[in-house]
Amino acid sequence: MLQIRCKNNGITKSFPEGSSLLDVYQDFADELQMPYPVVSAKVNNVSQGLKFRLFQNREVEFLDARAGSGHRAYVRSLCFLLYKATQDIFPGSKLFIEHTISRGYYCNFKKKNNELLTENDVTQLSQRMQEIVRLDMPFRRYEATTEETIRVFSERGFTDKVKLLETSGQIFSDYYTLGDTADYYYGPLMPSAGYLTVWALEPYHDGMLLRVPDWNDPTRLAEKVDMPKTYEMFAEKTHWDIIMRLSNAGDVNKAILKGHASELIQVSEALQEKKIVQIAEEIDRRFHQEENPVRLVLITGPSSSGKTTFCKRLSIQLLACGLRPLSFSTDDYFVNRVDTPKLPNGDYDFDNIETVEYRLLEDHLLRLMNGERVEIPEYNFVTGEREWKGKKLKMTSDSVLIVEGIHALNPLLTSQIADSLKFKIYISALTSVSLDDHNWIPVRDNRLLRRIIRDYNKGIFTASETIAQWKNVCDAEDQWIFPYQETADMMFNSALNIEFAVLRTHAEIILTSIPKNSPEYSEAHRLLKFIRYFIPVSDKEIPPTSIMREFVGGSSFKY
Repeated sequence: MLQIRCKNNGITKSFPEGSSLLDVYQDFADELQMPYPVVSAKVNNVSQGLKFRLFQNREVEFLDARAGSGHRAYVRSLCFLLYKATQDIFPGSKLFIEHTISRGYYCNFKKKNNELLTENDVTQLSQRMQEIVRLDMPFRRYEATTEETIRVFSERGFTDKVKLLETSGQIFSDYYTLGDTADYYYGPLMPSAGYLTVWALEPYHDGMLLRVPDWNDPTRLAEKVDMPKTYEMFAEKTHWDIIMRLSNAGDVNKAILKGHASELIQVSEALQEKKIVQIAEEIDRRFHQEENPVRLVLITGPSSSGKTTFCKRLSIQLLACGLRPLSFSTDDYFVNRVDTPKLPNGDYDFDNIETVEYRLLEDHLLRLMNGERVEIPEYNFVTGEREWKGKKLKMTSDSVLIVEGIHALNPLLTSQIADSLKFKIYISALTSVSLDDHNWIPVRDNRLLRRIIRDYNKGIFTASETIAQWKNVCDAEDQWIFPYQETADMMFNSALNIEFAVLRTHAEIILTSIPKNSPEYSEAHRLLKFIRYFIPVSDKEIPPTSIMREFVGGSSFKY
């Protein structure tokens, strides 16, 4: 008999060898009384599907769809459900699950005959998905040699999965089936389609939006949010991916193996510089317009999006346009640490808008724009106090103010300044490649890896500490940043096509240092699993002015 300790309640029970997690949960269910249906579990801090069988003593934690790994298992299963429906209704069609948007997942769909997707097509697919759910069709997992798995997908025309597996370096690989349809996923799925009771499928631009459960209440759909500008930014990213022929990890790996890593870095950096030039030229155009010329540039983005380096590179391009940028950060207007708002658990809430003395900041902006000379504070992060060191700014006829920070687009910061005088920029790392057509890489994973590396290299936090804080960071972004991103005049994608190959060389050793008994090991294990799909590339070809240097070190900018 096995000894299985349930982490949810701290109770240990005996089970026959080979018992599934579902068997174990059913024995614990009455005692646990979980508020929402259990969708997955962690076994010794590693995410597993409920069909996973136990052959040794283990600690098990059961999860519902509010937990990160539980939510991901649910969404992955939904994606397979949708793919199964596309093959049943439209044999030979292609489904591309590209990215998150509007609190759902944007899906590009190509019929075999290249006909346009219609509203009736989406209805048919939704009806077929509902039918599969009613049938409670099981998801089955198979483990085979990677050569055999490649053969399975090669026969089905999955060139994206074949390239991924050929370059993965794995001896064995898992794949799944739903009925007679096979697919590949890099994380566990639900036991069967009958678990998938909360979802919706609807037309969205020229594709479909797969709507998923709300993170906080999995019994209802996440509220849809219209995001036309973000959609266009993703569309621009996809356009360049097609031009560069880099839509997935397999493409990147093949290019690296052919010796094209340096070229990929150079082209990616050139594309970013081209976009920065376009933004600078648009600011210059609006600066010189006769009525309501732009005088204030506001730059925001979520954590580890590269705001600071972007601000410096934009300043250089504005200088090249003949303007004189005066830049500072909202961080310098932090209230003294003792006055910082706190979270319910007593920790400081550093992302709260009340952390910034925004009334003082706006007063300084107004005075500067009226031609006054103003002393700007500097925040001492060691002492936790705002200091005045005689740093004074004054605008001239060719000056433009640049303010960057996570609250820069919040209307509270500039409520008394006319919108016509502002130019708003939103920056984020919109992951440029997917693992394959059905396995996207969350944008937040891109930024989390950047933050782990930066925090570790600077000695600010260990990897465990950064991961432990990440949920609070994401919650703050949802509250204070994302509601304002669609107000931006222009958006900028700070991710590079080859980024994960470079990040792997830094992140791997940091993540492997997290002990298995650490609560953060589960997240580290997941990040390692997907980043190891990329062939590592040295950062020596990354230029010193790159946004990447803000995180891996070696920047020529002073921060």
